[in-house]
Amino acid sequence: NMASGQQWVLVEMVQAFYEAPAYHLILEGILILWIIRLLFSKTYKLHETYKLTEKEKEDLIEEWQPEPLVPAISREHPSLNYVVVTGPPSHKIVIDGKECINFASFNFLGLLDNKRVKQKALASLMKYGVGTCGPRGFYGTFDVHLELESRLAKFMKTEEAIIYSYGFATIASAIPAYSKRGTSSLDEAACFSIQKGLQASRSFIKYFKHNDMEDLERLLKEQEVEDQKNPRKARVTRKFIVVEGLYINTADICPLPELVKLKYKYKVRIFLEESMSFGVLGEHGQGVTEHFGVNIDDIDLISANMENAVASIGGFCCGRSFVIDHQRLSGQGYCFSASLPPMLAAAAIEALNIMEEDPDIFTVLREKCKQVYMALQGTPGLKLVGVPFAPALHLQLEKSSGCRNSDLQLLHSIVHYVSHVCSRSPRGKDISSAPHKDGSSLSYTSASQKITTLWGEKNIFSVCYSRKTHYM
Repeated sequence: NMASGQQWVLVEMVQAFYEAPAYHLILEGILILWIIRLLFSKTYKLHETYKLTEKEKEDLIEEWQPEPLVPAISREHPSLNYVVVTGPPSHKIVIDGKECINFASFNFLGLLDNKRVKQKALASLMKYGVGTCGPRGFYGTFDVHLELESRLAKFMKTEEAIIYSYGFATIASAIPAYSKRGTSSLDEAACFSIQKGLQASRSFIKYFKHNDMEDLERLLKEQEVEDQKNPRKARVTRKFIVVEGLYINTADICPLPELVKLKYKYKVRIFLEESMSFGVLGEHGQGVTEHFGVNIDDIDLISANMENAVASIGGFCCGRSFVIDHQRLSGQGYCFSASLPPMLAAAAIEALNIMEEDPDIFTVLREKCKQVYMALQGTPGLKLVGVPFAPALHLQLEKSSGCRNSDLQLLHSIVHYVSHVCSRSPRGKDISSAPHKDGSSLSYTSASQKITTLWGEKNIFSVCYSRKTHYM
């Protein structure tokens, strides 16, 4: 029976061979010949080698010159010739032994030199020491960290908050914890930390024009069409809109109500970076959500640093508990960096106390912002960019040549004119320029002066340098 069965199978194979189409037989024949060739051909060929003499080796080693690790940089580069501060960074500051007025701080609310804040930080220093020497998950969680997270969540009216020990790393760590090769729509004026976070997440980034909701909706519609073509991929692809509350590069405020509408219409998530608006906007300093009266639960994740209004170090994210808890496992800056020094956490807690006890501090700041905005109107050759209540404004060239070097030369000539001519009038201006920083970040604005407002004493306002140039 077995022998007859094998014969029957053989007959079927022969019959199938005769019935098969010609192209099928030709293809099988080619594949068989290719397999035979691979089996009997050598996979590599030995190349003839030439042995170098010891003298030839020494000559080659002597002639070899390694490529430089970095491009040649002049010792006169501004970044290599920084000034040295030798005193407390309050309204007056000692630089290279000379007392100057401090125009180099984002100390919007004047809490940097506040006696209450310093006393709390000093008491914490005496109790805990200067640092933690460990990340949060490895003996780096102190009681003041938990208290600060609780206070931030209460202040922002969210379920939970998480703190980081470095402001830049906050949003740069939070984005990769969620995005993970998703599709992100990013405002082209977004700050450098957001850009680095999205690059680290390896997301597919689509840029929309600054604060242009029509352009953003166009991108969302295109994505919707792509999702319909491949629904299986769409189900596992996360989609985000990443914006700033107050843009540090343009001093504009984001149209948050319109963004929330697009979020629900196209089923995307919103990440909101509020480093410039936290402690600035809103009746109680809660940021752009309070400014517009938007329900904070409509925002999936809010991040901000504590290095501006709070006058401390580090940053935080806040939102729903299940969103924040994920960062405790996946936020690289949280998991692998030493936790925030307890004295800085204590200082931030006291700063929050002051902000809650005296909400008029935000009204005073906004009034000073408006004073700065009005004072800068009509600067020759420059146009003022930003909203009147922004603590950081930009003076941009009225007409750009399209060439960075030419724009910088023109900007410096305008600075020279204003500082030597306009400053002589009774109510004149004095503008001084600092070197622009070159980097790999997305460049949105042309050569400009950046101006920031401080909560000064005796009803005066100060204007300070930040990153690019400064106004005095």
